[in-house]
Amino acid sequence: MTAHSASSMNWKVLTKLLCSAVVLEEAHTFQGQFPITQNVTVVEGGTANMTCRVDYNDNTSLQWSNPAQQTLFFGDKKALRDHRIELVRASSQELIIRISDVLLSDEGQYTCSLFTMPVKTTKAFLTVLGVPGRPDITGFTKPAMEGDVLTLTCTAPGSKPAANIRWFRNDKEVQGTKEVNATGKSFAVRSSLQFQVDRREDGVAYTCSVEHVSLPNPYMTTEVLEVHYAPHLEITHSLIIPQEGQYFKLECVSIGNPIPEPVLWSKDGGELPDIERMIVEGRELTITTLNKTDNGTYRCEASNHLGTSSAEYVLFVYDPNAFAQHGPDHALIGGVVAVVVFITLCLIIVLGRYLARHKGTYLTHEAKGAEDAPDADTAIINAEGNHVHAEEKKEYFI
Repeated sequence: MTAHSASSMNWKVLTKLLCSAVVLEEAHTFQGQFPITQNVTVVEGGTANMTCRVDYNDNTSLQWSNPAQQTLFFGDKKALRDHRIELVRASSQELIIRISDVLLSDEGQYTCSLFTMPVKTTKAFLTVLGVPGRPDITGFTKPAMEGDVLTLTCTAPGSKPAANIRWFRNDKEVQGTKEVNATGKSFAVRSSLQFQVDRREDGVAYTCSVEHVSLPNPYMTTEVLEVHYAPHLEITHSLIIPQEGQYFKLECVSIGNPIPEPVLWSKDGGELPDIERMIVEGRELTITTLNKTDNGTYRCEASNHLGTSSAEYVLFVYDPNAFAQHGPDHALIGGVVAVVVFITLCLIIVLGRYLARHKGTYLTHEAKGAEDAPDADTAIINAEGNHVHAEEKKEYFI
């Protein structure tokens, strides 16, 4: 090979290597010049920063456009008159804009463009979360009457995505019926709870809880149910066995809402006979010193606007001297002793009659049938137990 040929070959190899390097550099530059963006999520009313950058740029301008393809900023030049949109930073490699007081209508796909030949674009999606309004509970009747059927409804408007509503009866969760309605880009959520009212519902707290991704803590609204119901009365007494001379108290315990007032006391269908010894204070009737004349039926009565109720107590005043002479323990012991003696006598009589009826019948098995024999030999032969042996002992002579 000549020197000229070798030189020519080296030049070709060098040229090829240089061309490859240029192609790689162009490819690297081409890839680096694509703009880079990120999706953004913001709560309605908040602030969104939209960032677009490139790794390599030869002073080519960057541009942000909204979902309607309206130019917001071209480099550092503002193109759309919207006081909520501001420039944060503009350079050859970065364009950052800020959108304040973000609306639900701002949601959509934004475009960052790099004006090379051809133009290169990248998309970024702005998600706007609609904050639900504070819940409102309707359907409460104040007060509710026992037996009524109530339908409580909790409403949370303006959420995006749709909020979740939960019901609590005091601290225990109960299930409601949910309904979601779209209103433009947001949702109105309703949940209903239906039940029949009874007196156990009086004072129960019903809470509506609204949960949403935009809320750090749920919104809660609570209503306390008031139930009116007819009264129920009972009488309690201070002594189990009232005795003469004792201090005695009756109390009329009333349950009802509103509280039944006033409490009226009577004795045997008429007024209290001795107001000096029988003192009424509110729901209590006190007899300072019991005597036999206090025996009778005492009645208390009370009412509210839903009805009237009454209760009765029969008072019997005992003589304390009678209890001292014939205490309950002695009477009990005497009764038990009397029952034992009576049962013992009955057993003795029955046993005696049984023995008298069967007297003389306890003979031996062998002697049975011998009592009617005329003499001893016949008795032995006739004995039931000896028949077989007698047959065995017979001898026959031919």
